Amino acid sequence: MSVLSFSAKLAASLYKKRINSWNDKAKDMQERIFRQLLKKGRKTSFGKDHSFGRINSYQQFKDNVPVRDYEALRHYIGRARLGESDVLWPGRPVYFAMTSGTTSGGKHIPITKDSLPNHLHSTRLALLNYIDVTGNTGFLDGKYIFLSGSPELGDENGIYSGRLSGIVNHHVPGYLKRNQLPSWETNCIRDWQKKLDAIVEETIDQNMSLISGIPPWVEMYFERLLEHSEKSAILDIFPKFSIFIYGGVNFKPYEQKFRNLIGGEIDTLELFPASEGFFAFQDIFPGEGLLLIPDSGIFYEFIPLGEFHEGSRERIPLADVKTDVNYVMILNSNAGLWAYNIGDTVRFTSTDPYRLVVTGRVSQYLSAFGEHVIAEEIEASLEEACRKTGARINEFTIAPLVDNPDGKSCHEWFIEFTAAPHSLEELRQELDMQLRKRNHYYDDLVGGNIIQPLIIKVMPENSFSRYMKSIGKLGGQNKVPHLKNDRDVADVLVTYLEEEGEE
Repeated sequence: MSVLSFSAKLAASLYKKRINSWNDKAKDMQERIFRQLLKKGRKTSFGKDHSFGRINSYQQFKDNVPVRDYEALRHYIGRARLGESDVLWPGRPVYFAMTSGTTSGGKHIPITKDSLPNHLHSTRLALLNYIDVTGNTGFLDGKYIFLSGSPELGDENGIYSGRLSGIVNHHVPGYLKRNQLPSWETNCIRDWQKKLDAIVEETIDQNMSLISGIPPWVEMYFERLLEHSEKSAILDIFPKFSIFIYGGVNFKPYEQKFRNLIGGEIDTLELFPASEGFFAFQDIFPGEGLLLIPDSGIFYEFIPLGEFHEGSRERIPLADVKTDVNYVMILNSNAGLWAYNIGDTVRFTSTDPYRLVVTGRVSQYLSAFGEHVIAEEIEASLEEACRKTGARINEFTIAPLVDNPDGKSCHEWFIEFTAAPHSLEELRQELDMQLRKRNHYYDDLVGGNIIQPLIIKVMPENSFSRYMKSIGKLGGQNKVPHLKNDRDVADVLVTYLEEEGEE
């Protein structure tokens, strides 16, 4: 066993005590963080505008501080970007994490001196827990790669700004840096296809043991590796590859494809990070649900999804959540985010300890006809339908089809297959049946002949990569939207089908 592996095992056993404390102390930790945030927030412009000095209870906090999205905080963040101190949090941010927002355009999420440890140490905590549970330390002696955006940072009036992955890249410990790939120069390439080729060239002859990234982009990396090596499986190229780390999307639709590409079973570790904070990680292998981190500078609140869509903004603390309810997650953090709607929906699988699954995005749901279909229902239906029909999916998106020339309004599915189903009609019927089982609103609409059953459009190879490239979001941490209440994505995909029909 190497020195690094031995040290990691020792650290894992020590950090396990902290993780175990979350079982019975999470509520107390959240109460303490709430008080700490309020105390420090009193000195800020936001705190003064919302009378933090007179708030003595959680109910008073809710009364004084309404739920906000990025657009509603933009004025405060804009002042901080201009260099003003004590706006949302004491002092000035140390970074701005840049994200590509869908409704608010580009976002600049503040990262403060107090919130930075949440981003830097949570992945380490997840890995140490994995080591403690599984005993696997062999990956530490190989090479690691995280497929991410460029680490180059800009300047916002003396405050560095860039992608979160690029910011974190500047803080990788030296003892890990020597094993990290790709090189700085390659990581700074902005064109995804050129960057992918350079990454393949740098890694194809290396002892890769840990690979991390968003599944669709890692899939492209694996496929390019196999093309260049003429091998049949990733484990033929990287025999020591033992753990894949991912987050950001549901892995289920990609699982079978990854198993085929890799050529065997390896461990997977799911994380729940965002520019606004690192919230949870997988702590049992195998097992459903990600363990919520309750003691890292974030006070969590939740709004039942059904109530949220009906206009209610009444939220509850972590202590009051129930299992099997879809919630909109609201944050208050030492980054200066107050009652902030990050746009993710979650469902708790356990409250002792607090484990959750990410069920989708508030903005990514289908309700063009009053059906309120969420991503979790779509992905579970797709997984089951594919299992029964032998289909494998590369990528997909769904949009409402209101003016259907062939019948009533319906959901239109655009699917790019890696393996076609035994019967497309069988897949369509199975998908529709599975979705009707999971969503009674959709079942009522179809059963009442208000809308017709879903239809499927089979997309040509690389359609979704082509679409993402057309909007400047190919690669990195960008994700294809799977559910849209409009036809912004669908109408572009239709043009690809029309082009294919002309050939």
